[in-house]
Amino acid sequence: MLPKSAFIRGTATVTTNPETSIAPDYNGPSYDEIVAIRKKNLGPSLKHNFKTPLLIHNGKMQWLFDNNGKRYLDLFGGIVTVSVGHCHPKVNAALKNQVETLWHTTNIYLHPKIHEYAEKLASKMPGNLKTVYFVNSGSEANDLAMLLARLYTKNFDILTFRNAYHGMSPYTMGLTAHSTWRFSLPGVNNGIQHVQNPNPYTGKWGGKNCRDSIIQTMRNCDCLPTECKATEYYFQDLEEVFRYSIPVGKCAGMFAESIQGVGGSVQFTKGYIKKAAELVRKNGGIFISDEVQTGFGRTGDYFWGFESHDIVPDIVTMAKGIGNGFPLAAVVTTPEIAESLTQASIFNTFGGNPLASAVGIAVLDVIEEEKLQENSLTVGNYFLKGLDELRSKFRVIGDVRGQGLMIGAEFVADRDERLPLSREDFCKIWEHCKDLGVLFGQGGFYGNVLRIKPPMCVNKNDVDLALDVLERSIKAHI
Repeated sequence: MLPKSAFIRGTATVTTNPETSIAPDYNGPSYDEIVAIRKKNLGPSLKHNFKTPLLIHNGKMQWLFDNNGKRYLDLFGGIVTVSVGHCHPKVNAALKNQVETLWHTTNIYLHPKIHEYAEKLASKMPGNLKTVYFVNSGSEANDLAMLLARLYTKNFDILTFRNAYHGMSPYTMGLTAHSTWRFSLPGVNNGIQHVQNPNPYTGKWGGKNCRDSIIQTMRNCDCLPTECKATEYYFQDLEEVFRYSIPVGKCAGMFAESIQGVGGSVQFTKGYIKKAAELVRKNGGIFISDEVQTGFGRTGDYFWGFESHDIVPDIVTMAKGIGNGFPLAAVVTTPEIAESLTQASIFNTFGGNPLASAVGIAVLDVIEEEKLQENSLTVGNYFLKGLDELRSKFRVIGDVRGQGLMIGAEFVADRDERLPLSREDFCKIWEHCKDLGVLFGQGGFYGNVLRIKPPMCVNKNDVDLALDVLERSIKAHI
């Protein structure tokens, strides 16, 4: 048996960092006690992954450890939240120092960290995106962005894509266009239009020349590498929504993830987002980029996902990786749009508190110092190409897509018809990967997409392990 610090891919044995190979002792309640407490004291809506859920108690960089001392390669990053590595020493040190200095005081007083962080974060933004509001979660950020859009434009109607996920607060639930994430409540969809998703793999139009990725779909289309006809078709459909469903010139705004996350790492047809943003602005609205999952260098080529669409949004929302797992989120906009919130009092008790701000500063420093954006590009491209090789071997992999370390692999029952693999069959592969020590995420409307969004410190050795485990798991069940 190989030691926990080694694995084999092909004929090569690769040894990993011994500092992340040592399983720390677990001294908490027993597994059975944890399961009983969860059932008794936590809400029944709180689900868990896998038939036998993991009891995770420790993390080091890209690795997690369970109560039995088993180590797992984390390729989901706490749902795309651990950006620079579990318990990164520099982020830990910043938090510890701040804990011993000042936990909390109201932002009505002056304290240094929120100001230092606001300046540092704003310096990462293009154009006139210089005003920062700090909140605590992605739902809160998108909630506030909706309010800003409606107050600034004095309009009400907002557009989002079908298959989008923007949060689960009562306000943002209307933006989220997955029936599986929606409750039957009055007013949820009030003033919100869900427009057709320009997905070149399973959408009405698109194919092998339509995506900004080093890996394209196998679907045939009439588009040229330099001209995506599918974008024109989807854009015509968007124009019809404006023509028939939005009061003339009275759009408040449009939300878009740069790459859809929960929806299965879906990329849009080339050029669509830029054309959509122009149309929204012509009709009185502003454009909001949801960077909750795609921001902070994860897509590799750019620090922000929207940059790959050649736009500068009017509002940017961000969360998850912004704090490497610490509750932190932000809305960044222009001074003119921000001014609209002065019409009445608005306040966030914990937004931008000293602890969160210290963590946020450290995360930005680590991304820059350790060149994690560059690593996302290099390792992400290596991962995409490896997945593409697996696609050539196994017809059950219908599509491979993504940018940097924002990756998806869609599993199908019929590659020609692009029919989704059943959740039951998909989960057999997914669970087998977990048993072999690699944790992938699951996404897409049908739950048939491997979501790969690891801490951005992963390396090519980790990718080799993941590809080897995935190949073995597919062979075991297909």
